Amino acid sequence: MKLVLTCEHAYNNIPRKYQGLFLKAEKILNSHRGYDPGALELFKTLEELAYFSQVQETGRLLVEVNRSIKHPQLFSEFTKKLPRREKLEVLDTYYFPYRNSVETQISRLIEKGEKVLHLSVHTFTPYLNEEIRNTSIGLLYDSSRKMEKHFCKNFKQYLNEQNPHLKIRFNYPYLGKADGFTTYLRKKFPEDYMGIELEVNQSFIINNQMNPAIKKQIFFALKEAFINYK
Repeated sequence: MKLVLTCEHAYNNIPRKYQGLFLKAEKILNSHRGYDPGALELFKTLEELAYFSQVQETGRLLVEVNRSIKHPQLFSEFTKKLPRREKLEVLDTYYFPYRNSVETQISRLIEKGEKVLHLSVHTFTPYLNEEIRNTSIGLLYDSSRKMEKHFCKNFKQYLNEQNPHLKIRFNYPYLGKADGFTTYLRKKFPEDYMGIELEVNQSFIINNQMNPAIKKQIFFALKEAFINYK
């Protein structure tokens, strides 16, 4: 089995051509809506374990690479009013190259007879719409897919062995079957592909830096779950 590691919301970068659309959006760009604080740092920590890794360097508020092409939130409120021609240009420049690169690598591995574990690294805000999200780590997967369910069960066990105080939940704060890149890839690769989204609470993050102990615990838990997967 090979590990493919991705990070869709690492940056809040907006290309110069489109910065005029975001003149009054600095606060939003620097919030959880603009990017996932700490996700890039965790991604880099886990990268040692990966056969292939890729990070999206453009902010999600330009175009959301973790949404399907027909999703109503593919473009944010800042870009959804762009003319169709410019939207197609954004997709061709920033959306499809990222997704196609990851999909191509997965396809090549499966064609060679490999199983693929695709881990998509994210973080989530501890407060949303006046709700306190009282969870340390979320593991998102499709519960109808036995391989994903089995892997997440083992991953959770190894995480708790690293730190028994971590509160870990499945398919929280989002559903693993909701619209996303892994959901799309499951349809493309119904066999020999596991798509897991790792969500870490941003309460562990200060100034875009994740708590070193949490990073280390996730690294060793993932390593054990990956090595011992059967």
